[in-house]
Amino acid sequence: MKNAFWRRFCRNKGAVIGLGVLVWVALVALLGPLFLDYGPWDMVDAPFLEPLSPDGRWLGTDTMGRDIWAGLVHGARVSLLIGFVSTVVSLLIGVSLGAIAGYFGGWVDAVLMRFTELFQSVPSFALAIVLVAIFEPSVASMVTAIAVVSWPPVARLVRGEFMALRQRDFVSAALLAGQSTPRVILTQILPNAVSPIVVMASLMVASAILLESSLSFLGLGDPNQMSWGYMVGTARTVMRQAWWMAVFPGVSIVLTVLALNLVGEGLNDGLNARADGKR
Repeated sequence: MKNAFWRRFCRNKGAVIGLGVLVWVALVALLGPLFLDYGPWDMVDAPFLEPLSPDGRWLGTDTMGRDIWAGLVHGARVSLLIGFVSTVVSLLIGVSLGAIAGYFGGWVDAVLMRFTELFQSVPSFALAIVLVAIFEPSVASMVTAIAVVSWPPVARLVRGEFMALRQRDFVSAALLAGQSTPRVILTQILPNAVSPIVVMASLMVASAILLESSLSFLGLGDPNQMSWGYMVGTARTVMRQAWWMAVFPGVSIVLTVLALNLVGEGLNDGLNARADGKR
């Protein structure tokens, strides 16, 4: 099974490249700070040093003399942390509500779907701004805000999968064998619905990183944590004078989000057994 998954995944060259980019970003986030003698907020040199400067600041410095490379390294940690944690929280909420709505149906489904539509009726970015503004800007508040605006699509996807699977023979057999409802949901239906959830999760991480970058760009990020969005935001007033301040974190955001989308396509191919017949 695993060999078949990797065979289908590796046939998608874009997915392999995307996975390589993600591994590189993860290694930079985890190991990069160990090779730096200073933090992202430290003024280590003169302001506005250009990339590949003679004194070793190979990505240059910003308006305060802070090293751009140090900012990228620590920003990768923040972006990946918020992206993955908010996605996990969104999945916990969305999968739980979607599974209950799809399995029981009837008035339970109607109530939970109206509740879901309530969140979908408000633009997600606007709602995230309001939630972060209400609470003190921090990593925790950003994770909460992004999770709150991200779970409704998961709930609708899981609901559809459960509605399709609950009528299958293996579910009826499990109920006749005396298995409890929670056990049927967790051990019989959910494993058969996991493929589309995994694919959506990879795309949700990309969306969460974009949303975090947008909030930080607007000054709603954690003031104690360096992030790629904050770096782009501080550079918008000096674009002509110091282009590298916005270009390097901007490229980092684009490459990471693109890599996640490519990996999502590869996961879709790898988890879809019909892909063998299409190639």
